Amino acid sequence: MDQTARFLDPKVLNKIARLDLRARLIVEGYISGLHKSPYHGFSVEFAEHREYTPGDDIRYIDWKVFGRTDRFYIKQYEEETNLVAHLVLDVSESMDFGEGMTKLDYGRTVAAALAYLIVQQQDAAGLITFDDEVRAHLPPGSHGSHLNAIFHTLSQVEPRKRTDLGRVLHEIAGTIQKRGLVVVVSDLFDDPARVLAGLQNLAHRRHDVIVFHVMDQMELEFPFERMTRFKGLEAMGDLIANPRSLREGYLAEVNRFRRSINRGCTANRIDYVLMSTATPLDVSLSSYLARRAGTR
Repeated sequence: MDQTARFLDPKVLNKIARLDLRARLIVEGYISGLHKSPYHGFSVEFAEHREYTPGDDIRYIDWKVFGRTDRFYIKQYEEETNLVAHLVLDVSESMDFGEGMTKLDYGRTVAAALAYLIVQQQDAAGLITFDDEVRAHLPPGSHGSHLNAIFHTLSQVEPRKRTDLGRVLHEIAGTIQKRGLVVVVSDLFDDPARVLAGLQNLAHRRHDVIVFHVMDQMELEFPFERMTRFKGLEAMGDLIANPRSLREGYLAEVNRFRRSINRGCTANRIDYVLMSTATPLDVSLSSYLARRAGTR
């Protein structure tokens, strides 16, 4: 393992206090694995569909539309020279979970890396943090000083309250005037119907929406064996239980929740990306951006 890759391990990366350094390591680690510049990942905007004709590049076929219509359509894009990106980070109490790197640590490092990448490609990044309401709102900017303001805001967040993601997404949809990119980084700890209604509102306003669903590996695997006290978050009480009696039902509910969110996102042309805090951040970022670029 080379030095850069070693530093990108979540447990090691979490020991680096400065978010700007974390962001640079992640982005440069991602770039070093490519043969061409990655600074096209967010700069091309969907324009319209047209029917496929022989000779068209099959990479641009919209397979979701094919699944619905049984006909081939090509995605057409237009260059967007001044992309405006809004990074929306959940800072509610449920994000303060995890051993070593919490979901919040992971989420704000992802947000920092994306802000760094977007500003490096000379586009504008803004930041919104929220729990049951919007806590901070930095309008998009493209200068180094603005990037520093984003890093500073991210480093100051403290998870204290419950989330109300559904309501906050509706508020954000009414606030953002210019069509652009909206990246939601959250554990989605809310009623899925309300979450999807808020995401749908953003999509209907023709924003390009990405959801990074951040979960701790323990939430995904439920590896507990002995009698355990489970600490309640977001006003939920503690629970002492035998985890083996809960595992099957718990995992079924988690998978049902994820499928519901994923289906709702797909139906509204929203990218849904599950992120485990156990996965190196450059892997989470690069695999998604490569997939995104490949479907354009």
